[in-house]
Amino acid sequence: MNSKALTKILLSLFAVIFSLQLTVKADGFSTLLPQDKIQKYGEDSVSCVINISLYREFLKQWKASDYNSPVIKDIISPWRWVFQNCPLASENTYVDGVKIMQYRIENEKDDVNKAKLIDTLMKVYDQRIQYFPNHFKSGKPQQGAILGRKGVDLSTYDQERYVDAYEILKQSVEIDGDDSDGTVLIYYFRSVIKMARKSKLDSAMIVDVYDQVIDILDHNIVKLNKAGDTKWVENYKNFKGNIDATFEPFASCPDLVRIYGNKMNKHPEDTDLLKKITNLLDRRSCQEDPLYLKASVQLHKLEPSPESAYNIGRLLLKEEKYSEAINYFEEATKSEDIDKSHNAYKYLAESLRAVKNYPRARQMALKAIEIKPNDGAPYITIGDMYAASAKDCGNNEFTSRVAYWAAVDKYNQAKRVDESQTESANKRIATYSVYFPSLETIFFHGFEEGKSYTIDCWFKEETTVRASK
Repeated sequence: MNSKALTKILLSLFAVIFSLQLTVKADGFSTLLPQDKIQKYGEDSVSCVINISLYREFLKQWKASDYNSPVIKDIISPWRWVFQNCPLASENTYVDGVKIMQYRIENEKDDVNKAKLIDTLMKVYDQRIQYFPNHFKSGKPQQGAILGRKGVDLSTYDQERYVDAYEILKQSVEIDGDDSDGTVLIYYFRSVIKMARKSKLDSAMIVDVYDQVIDILDHNIVKLNKAGDTKWVENYKNFKGNIDATFEPFASCPDLVRIYGNKMNKHPEDTDLLKKITNLLDRRSCQEDPLYLKASVQLHKLEPSPESAYNIGRLLLKEEKYSEAINYFEEATKSEDIDKSHNAYKYLAESLRAVKNYPRARQMALKAIEIKPNDGAPYITIGDMYAASAKDCGNNEFTSRVAYWAAVDKYNQAKRVDESQTESANKRIATYSVYFPSLETIFFHGFEEGKSYTIDCWFKEETTVRASK
């Protein structure tokens, strides 16, 4: 050690010892300390302070060298003395201890010595939990966070102790819940997979824990987005991507359906299970399996809501079960979510159109337009109904074709309010414009191109006379 460093250590020692109020008794020197100092520095307070100062000064030199200086050898002995004899002196003893032990483990070649060092590292974490269970700044419990770091280190340095690592990480996540660190969640999920592969856990646990950790990550992504913390949003998205990639081999729809189909058959009234099934199948794009619809319908029976009705309606619409979808969409229109309510009216209109209940379908499409006037899709639906019923709206060559005018009007209106409907609308306009009455037919019935005309069928629309081209 150079003289400058030694002088600095000695000055620090004198300052601290003076603060401990050393006094002289008749029978010699004795340390008289307040009770809180005795508790903090232990029975041999002077030795405690000396060793703290020694190891901290050496630690500064080690850090300054980017952890490459051989001074690490001078840190170990005083740090160990503090760790063993004055555990309450400072939480830094454990923060520094982790760094010291990690370095020694990573640079130890002998397996027996390495195992001993890993045990010591575990004790560092345990002792920190024992003596500093709460965070020094916030005062909040930190047992879960410390256990998480302990489990990550055990997983990293001794892969044979995967059972211990799993138990530690599981406890960490149980304690911290939504506050669990992303890295801890990754290692916890990996430990579950290893346990399942070693037949220590049922393989269904892989799916259950995947669902659990993704929920926690999603919760944090939403919270961080609201707080505007874009950096940590990206971090948590990366955590999620890591877990998704790890889960991929176990994420096939048949496997998920097999595992959760059996669970649902055993516990059909378990709403938490039903929510887990629908969420998981939705995440893994397994909505086409009948189990998804079955679980959704069962959950809706137990906990009906406009949102669950909306989801079921969409599934039934996709399967072209229009009559069954109608009741669900009617319920979904009551959603407080404007987007869902609007879509419910729109899909209700499509379902009613499919069963040829045109008057009511038109009413629902107009409701959708009322909520979102810039969505062109409901206009397309109305136009399709006008075109489909054109022949039924007249009894001659002229009147049986006039509804096509109204249909094309709606298609034009659709692309006017919503550019995304332009291609769809133009195809329909090209198709149905050829069905307009011919110029001769228009003249024969006493009308002129460009003049106004009122269609009076199951709907009433004012349109413009046009000839086919």
